[in-house]
Amino acid sequence: MLSARGSIAEVATRFRVSNSYVARARSRRRRLGNDTPDVQHNHVPLKLNGLEEVLARTYKPSTIKRWNNCANGCKPSMAFR
Repeated sequence: MLSARGSIAEVATRFRVSNSYVARARSRRRRLGNDTPDVQHNHVPLKLNGLEEVLARTYKPSTIKRWNNCANGCKPSMAFR
C-alpha cells in the first residue's frame, strides 16, 4: 500500500482502508523510514500491574499458568515461566 501511487483518498479506496490510515502510514514512512505498524499505545494501565510480588508469594507459577491458559486462551508472561 505504501508504494501505491495516487492521492491518499485514491489509495485508501483501492485498499479499502481509511484515509487517515494511509496518511499516518505515509507520514511514518517519511519521518522514520519505517514501513511496519507502530506499537499500539492505548495508555490503559494493566489491571495486575504492581501485584507481581504478591501473586508470586500467594500462588505457585503452575497455578497461574493453568488459570491464565484456561481463562484467557493465551500464555503467561515471562515473569511466571
